Amino acid sequence: MLAPLTLDPAARPAPAFLGGGPKKLLIDGEWVPARSGATLPTIDPTTEQTLTSFAAGDAADVDLAVAAARRAFEDPSWSAITPYRRSRVLLQIADVLEANAEELATLESLDMGGPIGLTRWFVDHSVEVIRHYAGWPTKVYGQTAPSDPSQLHYTLRQPLGVVGAITAWNGPLLQVAWKLGPALATGNTLVIKPADQSPLTALRFGELLAGTDLPHGVVNIVTGMGRTAGEALINHADVDKISFTGSTAVGKHILEASTGNLKRVTLELGGKSPNIVFADADLRTAAATAALGFCAGAGQGCVAGTRIFVEESVREEFAELLREEMAAYTLGDPFHPDTRMGPLASRGHFERVTSYFDVAREDGATLRIGGEVDAGAGLFVPPTLIDDVTNDMRVSQEEIFGPVAAIMSFTDEAEAVRLGNDTVYGLSAGVWTRDLSRAHRVSAALRAGTVWVNTYGRMTAGILPFGGFKQSGIGREHGTEVLDAYTETKTVMVQL
Repeated sequence: MLAPLTLDPAARPAPAFLGGGPKKLLIDGEWVPARSGATLPTIDPTTEQTLTSFAAGDAADVDLAVAAARRAFEDPSWSAITPYRRSRVLLQIADVLEANAEELATLESLDMGGPIGLTRWFVDHSVEVIRHYAGWPTKVYGQTAPSDPSQLHYTLRQPLGVVGAITAWNGPLLQVAWKLGPALATGNTLVIKPADQSPLTALRFGELLAGTDLPHGVVNIVTGMGRTAGEALINHADVDKISFTGSTAVGKHILEASTGNLKRVTLELGGKSPNIVFADADLRTAAATAALGFCAGAGQGCVAGTRIFVEESVREEFAELLREEMAAYTLGDPFHPDTRMGPLASRGHFERVTSYFDVAREDGATLRIGGEVDAGAGLFVPPTLIDDVTNDMRVSQEEIFGPVAAIMSFTDEAEAVRLGNDTVYGLSAGVWTRDLSRAHRVSAALRAGTVWVNTYGRMTAGILPFGGFKQSGIGREHGTEVLDAYTETKTVMVQL
């Protein structure tokens, strides 16, 4: 195992935001403690020391936040502004994010353990996403329809109302931006519930909104546990939509809860993505990108390419190239310049990920690379490749959410597609080949929301839709489809 790189604790960043006592809830433009007075700690996964504490909101706080969002939705200061004004507000939000980018990236690295280079990208991407959505308010069109000359028929696109945005811990600020951008662009208001493991960038973002013209109550932030604050939000009768990023199990629960008032849902859930390498591919590039596909962010990504299928004739050559590329993922403190992979986000998650090493052995698989964890080295897990795997094993079918991949082989195109689709998930997939016809055939046949060809993991800042097939989710974020997710279509028929 690679020895984790460490920095002197005294030399680690300590943003001023961490001081000043427990972080509060943002409700109707005011920072207030939880009604219960309860707080929770947020832990630095690199040191496993407490960074600060934050308000443990519950149903009472969610009630206040939803009421504030409803008032703001109906208030002319938000509902009656021009599309140009709405665009300007979104541009202001992007500007304050950009002006505070280094602080936000630092907070994210402290709170969830991502290397500072990765979290800087998260913030830059969030800025681009908000600027993308700033262009939409002037382009949300209705339609006129053919009718009798004595009538006028047309449609309006109108906002849904109050949106509950629930984000996961592995990309906190980015996920807030993905939900806030389209919601505000289409005139909705929000109650954001960030993950309890990594709430800091959402809370600092809430403070930065005070430097914009956004009216009070349009964006509210309630921190707390999923079983309290999250549960209250998904069951709230006055919430019109839930946009959720997280596990498939919780997504199913949210879908069930939505029947209470038939609230709309967008669910971006788990994945067990196939990365398929044909013999004619550029194997060196494929290996480097495959390593990135399950090691970036310590493998804590829904699109991680954790099922690597390699054509039998080049399997061993590819596996050795992959070994070389995996060795470059140096473990260490997120702020060390040589760190390429930080710790896992929490002790509980670390124990869950590493438990799969025994699961693999019990099922007859082999840990070809990695899999050795130093008990005294904190929450660091080395890049791990599991061999002698069949696609029905737990390590092939269950989302591990760490830097762990399984390598398997195939003999022809049909088998590659069959194996790639043999999963309950369908979020993403990769295809590596120089054969253009094959690339298109396999991309069309794979049951996945995104297919990357001769690349892996690329994301646009709002241009292309993102979401999953099967149990990887419902609906899409980004693209033009996202407008449907945050608006209702109203038909108007006028007798002239």
